Parts: sequence; structure tokens; C-alpha cells
Amino acid sequence: MSAEWQHGLLGCFDNISLCLISWLVPCYQFGKNAEAVGESCLMCGLGFLVPVLDIILAIHIRGKIRESKGIQGSVLGDILYWFCCPLCSLVQEAQEVKVGPQAQSMARE
Repeated sequence: MSAEWQHGLLGCFDNISLCLISWLVPCYQFGKNAEAVGESCLMCGLGFLVPVLDIILAIHIRGKIRESKGIQGSVLGDILYWFCCPLCSLVQEAQEVKVGPQAQSMARE
């Protein structure tokens, strides 16, 4: 049996601070999501600012998150999510890997 995403695609307001960071500075949040699955935060964050490369990286990172968490899905689904609502996808992924200001402060305690 495969796992599901912890939060829905439109579950942005489950974590307001994470939602705001993702919407105001998406390249930062994308880099942190990438770092959580073993990729370079800086390179992915910068790559997110480059058209076309951002979609390729987004699909790659979403796939790695799904794979690491055992979440059912496909590359085609990842493409559709990122084309239809990229920032919602970014927030959903961030919630899955639990990165952001709230999770970082909890990790320090």
C-alpha cells in the first residue's frame, strides 16, 4: 500500500508561515525542499529562477519527494501539478518534507 501526501494541493493554509515564505520567496523554499531530498539548496534555488530549467527541476524534486516518502504518483502527474498550480505544489512539497521557519525552529529546540 502506498502513502499519500500529508497535505492536499490546496492545503496552503495548514501552515501560514510556510505558505507566506513560499509565495513571497519561492526560490528559497524550492532550494530548501531540494536540500531536504539531498540536492543542492543553492543550485536548485538559483535554477528555479531560470525559465524551463525551473520546470525540469521542479518535476525532478517532486519525484524525489514522492519516491522518498513512498507516495503514489507519476511524472505525468508531477508535470500537471506544476503546470496548473506551481506555488501550491511548492507548498505541498514543503509541508511533506517539513521545511520552513516553523520546522527549523522546532529542530533547534
